[in-house]
Amino acid sequence: MSQTAPLVSNAPRAASAGAPPSAAADRGSGLVTLLLMLSGTFMVVLDFFIVNVALPAIQHDLRATSSALQLVVIGYGLANAAMLITGGRLGDLYGRRRLFAIGIALFTAASAACGLAPNAEVLIAARVVQGVAGALLQPQVLAMLGMLYSGAARTRAFAAYGLALGLGAASGQLIGGVLIAADLFELGWRSCFLINVPIGVIALALTPRLLPALRGSAGHGAAATSRLDVPGMLLVAAALTAAVFPLAQGREQGWPLWSVISLAAALPLLASFWRYQQRLAARGGSPLIAPALLAPGPFVLGLLVTLVFYSSNASFYFVLALYLQQGLGLTPLASGLVFTTLAAGFFATSMASPRIAQRLGRHAIFVGALVLAAGHALLFVLLPELTADHVAWMLPALLVQGCGLGMVMAPLVATVLAGLPAQHAGVASGVLATTQQVGNALGVALIGILYYGVLGHAGSAPAEQHRHAVAQAFGAGLVYLFALAIGVAWLYRRFSRAAIAASAGH
Repeated sequence: MSQTAPLVSNAPRAASAGAPPSAAADRGSGLVTLLLMLSGTFMVVLDFFIVNVALPAIQHDLRATSSALQLVVIGYGLANAAMLITGGRLGDLYGRRRLFAIGIALFTAASAACGLAPNAEVLIAARVVQGVAGALLQPQVLAMLGMLYSGAARTRAFAAYGLALGLGAASGQLIGGVLIAADLFELGWRSCFLINVPIGVIALALTPRLLPALRGSAGHGAAATSRLDVPGMLLVAAALTAAVFPLAQGREQGWPLWSVISLAAALPLLASFWRYQQRLAARGGSPLIAPALLAPGPFVLGLLVTLVFYSSNASFYFVLALYLQQGLGLTPLASGLVFTTLAAGFFATSMASPRIAQRLGRHAIFVGALVLAAGHALLFVLLPELTADHVAWMLPALLVQGCGLGMVMAPLVATVLAGLPAQHAGVASGVLATTQQVGNALGVALIGILYYGVLGHAGSAPAEQHRHAVAQAFGAGLVYLFALAIGVAWLYRRFSRAAIAASAGH
């Protein structure tokens, strides 16, 4: 469940253009309107996961290399990460409904391009556009929920948002497997992308009728101080690309000079971005990320823990989806059904999270990290014995993993965002969402180096070699997860100290 977590909206008070707040709320707070907004969120999350189960078929049909397969996943997550904060700022400047509609339209067009892609290069380019489109519409949904709902209705709206995220992540593998197995109009894997087109067209048609023209925070005379930080946007996108792209491409090409130069340039680019943000803030401008937000403290530590968590999660899904089909010979549908066991554990502990938190207190997330690591370790032990006839052996381990995910995900978000000043809440949410997506992309890139380094030519290796490759990948995942448990414990220790200090200051 590597989805973007529910973020904190920083603009709940803006009104519809030309209408009082009550009129905007009356127009936009119905069930159909809520479903319309959540449809965009559902598609964005679904498309990160649905592609995993389609990767073997994509590789066969498009004759894609292993690095191209990684870029199909990474390109989406990286583009989304690079543009999320900018997408929120664009909503501030030009209005939430407008950016939501643009995002839906672009996502729908990019989905059609993915489904019609004649080769891997076109598919990767279309996935990048999908990621950008998702970053345009995602922040608007969160902001609009905060604007249109209040009190208990807002609580229910954000609960529905969380459910949409969970359903998109948990059902992605299964929906993909069903679509490929159904083979409607002989589209095969292409239907995993083309299914977005009718949904997007309907959502786009309903948007002007159901959503009020909600202004962003810059719509009330603040445009001068809320200009888009284009240099910052370009610098952070360049830094992320320089760090992740060569990790996906370098191994297969024998680590050519360009890949080494790109990796070496990533840190200087990130440092340049940070210096520019500091200078811009000192001049009274509007940096992409307020420097005060990333001052040393629990928030920065929380971002590092989040990076580790999402890296391990995304790499696990990527490798397991390939192994189930290429290593064990399962069909896409059977592979998707295996993942539903993990989803069941996730939903069980997610629904019980209030009771778990009440019983375990602040230790709940640490226990969850250990449960997640235990499920991973159990799967690691079982791997040497797994064959297509014994896939059921792995289901208990996946159930345990799912339970651990449900215990970690929501509490981790709440912990990372807790204690931040109100003026930084919106940007902090954007930074957290960006970190999640960077973790997704980085995890797939790093695990791909290890997995394909052992496997060699993907898909053509014997079953024993697949088993060895996935065992190596899962061993690395164990290191990730125990590092996560240590990081979570440290985070809570630092957070407790910060909370005590804040209380003493008042």
